Amino acid sequence: MPASGVSAATLAARLSALGLLTRVEEHPRHTSVEAEVPDAISAGLWREVLDVVAEADRFGLLATSMNGRTLWAVVRKTSPRRAMSGDRAISDRS
Repeated sequence: MPASGVSAATLAARLSALGLLTRVEEHPRHTSVEAEVPDAISAGLWREVLDVVAEADRFGLLATSMNGRTLWAVVRKTSPRRAMSGDRAISDRS
């Protein structure tokens, strides 16, 4: 599992501990965590959920009338600066 997978797994475990059903999926450049959000959720629980996903590189909420609400978070496998340089470290002199 890539280094970011540990963080994504930790995020998923913490969201599960809050009562949310989660999924973790590996992608080439990132690991994603999705959680189904129930219709009735207290303000206090929302704050706890946001505290968890704030540790991700990106997060958001997809809400539709047909499929409910899905919270998502992304943890990158490489730093943005390194990824933009073609996966070579910026300080490489080769």
